[in-house]
Amino acid sequence: MLACTNLWKIFGPTPERALGAVQSRSDGANSKLDFAGHVIAVRNVSFEVKAGETFVVMGLSGSGKSTLVRCLSRLAEPTAGDIVIDGKSVCAMNERELRELRRHRVSMVFQNFGLLPHRRVLDNVAYGLEVRGTGKAERLARAEQMIELVGLKGWEQHYPRQLSGGMQQRVGLARALAVDPDILLFDEPFSALDPLIRREMQDELLRLQANLRKTSVFITHDFAEALKLGDRIAIMRDGQFVQVGTPQELVLNPKNDYVRAFIKDAPRAKVLTAADIMAPCPSGFSAKGRVTPATAHLETVMSMLVESDEPVAVQAEGLTLGVLDRAIMIRALADSA
Repeated sequence: MLACTNLWKIFGPTPERALGAVQSRSDGANSKLDFAGHVIAVRNVSFEVKAGETFVVMGLSGSGKSTLVRCLSRLAEPTAGDIVIDGKSVCAMNERELRELRRHRVSMVFQNFGLLPHRRVLDNVAYGLEVRGTGKAERLARAEQMIELVGLKGWEQHYPRQLSGGMQQRVGLARALAVDPDILLFDEPFSALDPLIRREMQDELLRLQANLRKTSVFITHDFAEALKLGDRIAIMRDGQFVQVGTPQELVLNPKNDYVRAFIKDAPRAKVLTAADIMAPCPSGFSAKGRVTPATAHLETVMSMLVESDEPVAVQAEGLTLGVLDRAIMIRALADSA
């Protein structure tokens, strides 16, 4: 669905000259200020996002993640590299093609909501369709559907100032969904919300994704949020990807100390599955009715191991793949220390 190849974004008066200077260096310098008066925000990044996948990019402030997501629809113009959506180069698009891409195929949800304060909720949600040229009756009907989908039915005639932060973000999400895009881009959409509202919005996004299966790129600085939402996660530092993998791969096999620092406090029982930590079946093993699915998270298996010290069979499609016991579980959880 989306492929990004050797992408660079350099801020400064002569970014192309700075790029040439950086690429010609042989000392492997990797600071953000490799060329006087310039900042390298995105450095030679490549990745692919599959259709229906939620790809999370996380990193600390200044790592380049927000600049990266803005480059994907050319809200920020890349210095070099290419972005391809369904085989078409975004970087080669002219202004008309780029407008069509943003109107029909790609929607973005921002951190600061971006709502029009003088428009009611219904008109805010319908705004993208209005820009596209959709007739009034059709766009308002579609907006009402999206408002109900995000749980705001009954609030159509209210203004943004009359809504809580979480409700405003739901309006922003409904507006992005109203145009039925192929790709959703999220730039730290929940970071300004209170913790409880933030969790509610994460759950809401998971619910919507289960129903709609949109292709998404989600930016966050919160590793717990990345683990919860992402099918795959890229950890970014100084404009580069340090490691890319599933939540389980990052937790079990951190590439270096930087990644290890992120996953130190990860809720391993919520991330790891029975299949991730199971041991081979011993000779003559019998399940004795104690069975767990291979995809079950450890937090759901714990109660079985608390009830009895007998091992639990890990199964998929009726086949026993391995076993879990208390010792295996404790070792897996203790690795977070």
